[in-house]
Amino acid sequence: MSQITDRMVLEALGNIKDPDLGKDIVTLGFVKDLVINGGEVSFRLVLTTPACPVKEAFEKDAQALVGSIPGVERVSVTMDAEVPKGRGIANNVSVPGVKNIIAVSSGKGGVGKSTVAVNLAAALSANGAKVGLMDADIYGPNIPLMLGVADRQPQVAGNKLIPIESHGIKLISMAVLAPPDKPMILRGPMLHGVIRQFLSDVEWGELDYLIVDMPPGTGDVQLSLAQLVPVQGAVLVTTPQTVSVADVRRALKMFETVNVPVIGIIENMSYFVPPDMPDRRYEIFGKGGGRNLADEYAIPFLGEIPLGIEVREAGDKGVPAVTANPDSPQAEAYRRTAEEVARQVSIEAMKSDLVLITRNQ
Repeated sequence: MSQITDRMVLEALGNIKDPDLGKDIVTLGFVKDLVINGGEVSFRLVLTTPACPVKEAFEKDAQALVGSIPGVERVSVTMDAEVPKGRGIANNVSVPGVKNIIAVSSGKGGVGKSTVAVNLAAALSANGAKVGLMDADIYGPNIPLMLGVADRQPQVAGNKLIPIESHGIKLISMAVLAPPDKPMILRGPMLHGVIRQFLSDVEWGELDYLIVDMPPGTGDVQLSLAQLVPVQGAVLVTTPQTVSVADVRRALKMFETVNVPVIGIIENMSYFVPPDMPDRRYEIFGKGGGRNLADEYAIPFLGEIPLGIEVREAGDKGVPAVTANPDSPQAEAYRRTAEEVARQVSIEAMKSDLVLITRNQ
């Protein structure tokens, strides 16, 4: 029996190419802990997101390719994920322990941005990622209600606030720091201070993703976030209708001005399918606005979320729709969209590594 070597195994695995990053998994450094014991070969495949859509295909191909090496009797593949740390923008200070900050924004109110942010966070957490959610909508902080923790307050340890945890998500919001009936009357410099405190005075711990629910529009909070920390990318939420798309176009230009990459567009309230008529689809707010905008600016279209009473009911009960109704069309759409968000964040985070790999080849 011929001796199996590391080189033989790596050459076989080099035939598996990551469709997003355009390189093979060996060059990208995804193969870890390779051990050869006689005819038994074991290794880990460490992908860039727990929600990787090609995870099963990679595992199957790795088993087949290594199993075809002469002398190999058994192949053990452990699938793992390590979300890469985003590089962000030069001169900004990173938040300790937080790998990627994702801003969820919209050009106008009423498009379901906060609901999208909550369900993206819940879907990513359900896939095994460590997720935080920062409610930066200072004037209308609704995230604690949607996560069922409006009556709770964060603890303090040392000089740090300990975020509230709900449904696997770490949360901080002005709504849990101020009385619910107190209006938020804050000017620009004060807003900047609140955002700074949420980032630097909160013990976030180790997070793969910190999702920031932004207020609608293109104001002080967006500018403060861009100035304070390295935002990996912005996700823009729109509805299909023309007015919403026009406002998102302005938000897109604003993020471009402050050097925050827009990693994609989500179209919320895309269509409605009556529960008693699953073959009928009603496009109440128009059709294709989000996808057309993504095509116009050559940025990814991350997904479309259908209307459904289940989403509203779940939010009112303080439970994300992906948790309360996991088999619903809305939950399925949120999960697909979250996978796409994670994929685009990983691509953005890996860009610097890809440049170095290309130079060294």
